Amino acid sequence: MRVLVTGAYGFIGSHIVAALSAAGHEVVCAVRSGRLDTRFPGVRAISCDMARDVTPDVWLPRLNRIDAVVNCAGILREHGKDHYETVHVQAPLALFEASARAGVHRVVQVSALGRADDGEFIASKHRCDEQLVKLGLNATILRPALVYSVRGSYGGSSLLRAMAALPAVVPVPNIATRPCVQPIAAEDVALAVVASLSDPPIGVETLELVGPESMGLGDYLQRWRRWLGLPQARLWAVPTTLVRMACRVGERLGRGPLGETMQRMLEHGHLGQSQALPQMRNRLALVPRTLERAMAEAPSHVQDRWHAQLYFALPLLRISIGLLWIASGVVGWWLPRDTVDAAAPGGLLSQSTALVLARSTASADLLLGTLCLSRWRPRWVLTGMLLMLFGYTLGIGTLWPVHWLDPLGGLLKNLPLMATLVLLLATEEKK
Repeated sequence: MRVLVTGAYGFIGSHIVAALSAAGHEVVCAVRSGRLDTRFPGVRAISCDMARDVTPDVWLPRLNRIDAVVNCAGILREHGKDHYETVHVQAPLALFEASARAGVHRVVQVSALGRADDGEFIASKHRCDEQLVKLGLNATILRPALVYSVRGSYGGSSLLRAMAALPAVVPVPNIATRPCVQPIAAEDVALAVVASLSDPPIGVETLELVGPESMGLGDYLQRWRRWLGLPQARLWAVPTTLVRMACRVGERLGRGPLGETMQRMLEHGHLGQSQALPQMRNRLALVPRTLERAMAEAPSHVQDRWHAQLYFALPLLRISIGLLWIASGVVGWWLPRDTVDAAAPGGLLSQSTALVLARSTASADLLLGTLCLSRWRPRWVLTGMLLMLFGYTLGIGTLWPVHWLDPLGGLLKNLPLMATLVLLLATEEKK
C-alpha cells in the first residue's frame, strides 16, 4: 500500500515510517515544508502544515494514489501559530474528510491515552476521535500510554531519562510512587499501526496501547538508571504541593513536557483499562514487549548517558551565556566616556570612534543576550554570538596584542566561550 503519514518525522511518527517501510509499504511523509529527512533515504516527502491546512480541498491533491492515511501529528505545547484545536482537531478532520471524498477508507488516528480533564492536549485529541467516528471511514483510533524507546527519546521520554540520570538523588512526585504508568515501546506502537492497516475494521474502533507492566514512576526511573549504567540512586518523594508548583511554573515559562498536563496524568494514573492488553492481542496479534526485554534488546552506550546528563545542563549553560552577554552590554553602556577613551589602543582609534564602537558592540551584546534567553531562532543567535566573540578576539588580539598577556586571561577566556557556543549549536537540534 501507499501510505500517507502526517507527523512522520516526530518521535512516534519516525518509528511508524520505519515499521511501514519494513513491512513493504510505500510511505509518503507529509511534513512541514516538505523537507526530506535523510534518515529515510528514498522515502518521498510532501509539504503540509497542520497549523494551516484545515480544509479538505487542501488535502485532496495530496491523496492522489494514496491507499491509507496515518495521522500522528501533534504538539506538546501551543506555540506561535501551533494551537491544539488546529493541529489536533481541525487539520486532521480536514484530512479525514478529504480521505472519505477520495475513497481512501483505511485510516489510523494516533491519539492519546488519558482523561479529557488531564489537559487540552488530551481533550483536543479526543475531540478529533469523536468527530472521526461520524465520517464513515474504516478507522482505527490508537491511544498509546507513556511511549518510550531505548533507541532514542523526545519530549517527556527525554525528561524522564534525564531525571533518572540525576546524581545520587532522583526526585519522584509523591503521587507517583503507586503504579501510575504502563509504558509501551514506540516500536510496538508502530507495529500496532501496521497491523491496523493490514486488517482494517468495519467502521471505527478505539484501542488503548499499553505495555504489559504497570509500575510507579520511581520504579520506572530506577530501571532506566540501571540501563544507563548508573548506580542505584535514592528516591526523594516530592510533596504534591511542590510538584504542582513546579508544573505550574513549567506550564507558564517552559516549552517542554513539564507542565500541568503531566501533573494531572500522574495524579489520575496513566493506565489502560483491564481489557486493553487482550484487545491488542486479539485484534492486532500484538503482545507488547516488557521494559526489561526492550532494554535487553538494545543495551545503552555512552552517548545515551551524555544525552540524559546534558538534558538539564544545556539549558543552564544557555541561560548563563545569555546573562553574560547582557551583563557585557550593560557594562559597555555604563562605562563613562573617559574610561572608554583610556582603553582605546593608542593611535589606532580616535576617541569618538572608540566610543561609537563600544556603544555599538554593547547594544549588540544586549540584543543577542536577550534573544538567547527568549530562544528566538537559537541557531541564528548562537551563530551571531560566536561570530561576534571571534571578531572581538581577532580584533583586540591584533590591534592590542598585549591583552593576550593579561594576568586575568581576558582574551584567553574567549576560547572556552567559543567552544561553549559550538557545543550549544551542536546540541540545539531536538529531534
